[in-house]
Amino acid sequence: MGKREMDPSESTLTIPAKHLLPSWNLIAERVAVEWLFNRFPDIPLSIDEYVTERRARQDALFHTCQPLPGVIKLVKHLAKHQIPMAVATGSLKRNYYLKTKHLPELFEPFAKGVICREDLRLEDRNKPRPDVFLLAAELLGRKVGTGDVSSLDAEGEEGKALLAERARGLVLEDSTVGLEAGRRAGMKTIWVPDEKLRTLAPNETYGADCVLESLEQFKPEDWGLPPYDQ
Repeated sequence: MGKREMDPSESTLTIPAKHLLPSWNLIAERVAVEWLFNRFPDIPLSIDEYVTERRARQDALFHTCQPLPGVIKLVKHLAKHQIPMAVATGSLKRNYYLKTKHLPELFEPFAKGVICREDLRLEDRNKPRPDVFLLAAELLGRKVGTGDVSSLDAEGEEGKALLAERARGLVLEDSTVGLEAGRRAGMKTIWVPDEKLRTLAPNETYGADCVLESLEQFKPEDWGLPPYDQ
């Protein structure tokens, strides 16, 4: 992995909430449940009954979520060096807070930069569109403009400035749609996939600038960020 030049004082980091914690929100939307019922028609519940029971069981487990390896060290390190950070998640707001409220020390640095799926400012433009990461950058005080990076005028002065500002952003993702959103935002992307997902395509990068097995492998200095204390 080569070194990426990035001024720490001008860097931003955006992270999906499920990358900080294991995701219990695997089949949270009705459309996914309908697909499940079409695949397994013998499930002895109605769709509404299934959604209700799943949510109750999920809610009961949220408080057991624990940070993934390397997360606490990274967040504390970046917070110490005042690197702006945001959470850009496809989770519903209620689920995000149920999943994180027992970990205040970990999530306090993100207090001013949390964007959930139903945020009205997104106008339903969720991943793989780039809007969630662009909004995260705006919340952190960056002027990144709107729209797909391909829509920017790379020859004009304003377009060049927006491209440069977006390139200072670093996205940590575990999903392929999140990676696409990060790329379309014009930001650098690191993919840290679930182990089972990775086994499906062990040589695929999905366009990520870097692929890690765990955030324990993350080296801040490779991305122009302050290195960990020795």
